[in-house]
Amino acid sequence: MLHTLHRVSACVIGAFVAVHLLNHLLALESVDAHIAFMEAFRNLYRIPLVEILLLACVAFQIASGIYFIKARWGQRRGFFERLQALSGGYLAYFLLAHVGAVLFARTVFNLDTNFNFAAAGIHVSPFQFYFVPYYFLAVVAIFGHVACAIHWLTRNHFSLAARNRIGYAALSIGAVLSALIVAALAGGFYEITIPAEYTATFGA
Repeated sequence: MLHTLHRVSACVIGAFVAVHLLNHLLALESVDAHIAFMEAFRNLYRIPLVEILLLACVAFQIASGIYFIKARWGQRRGFFERLQALSGGYLAYFLLAHVGAVLFARTVFNLDTNFNFAAAGIHVSPFQFYFVPYYFLAVVAIFGHVACAIHWLTRNHFSLAARNRIGYAALSIGAVLSALIVAALAGGFYEITIPAEYTATFGA
């Protein structure tokens, strides 16, 4: 039952994350495109009941994920079984840190947690040394976790070699998309000016 609930919760979070990643990819065009899409998307996910459901799923996903990692670590064999635990562990950390930071910024600093909030840490030295790998590994971990799920779900349908190729392809796509998203946050495609109220949270 716990495994089933973990997968159901993952699907709920996954639907949000898929749109959220699309939102970040729009930053390749412009900050305005990113923010405009986010504001439209907020009309759905900031409905109180929807937001409560998402936060409940996040909390459950973190707790159940950590339980599975501890309970099955010694039983894991092979690259994808270990990757499932490692990517899940990083996602638990990222969800706890990122969702906590967003809620804290909204309630304590009264900040609009948009593109500027996500990018601010990359533009204040020396915090970029934390936030660049922080975001890059998060997206890679998402695709890594999905790759592991596909690897397991297709075990009765494809050969091990084919399943491995699919898994490595998913990881590669995740790494490319992650690099693009981080580059957009860092101002790699056009000049970015982060408003002072965002950089001030880092002491800038």
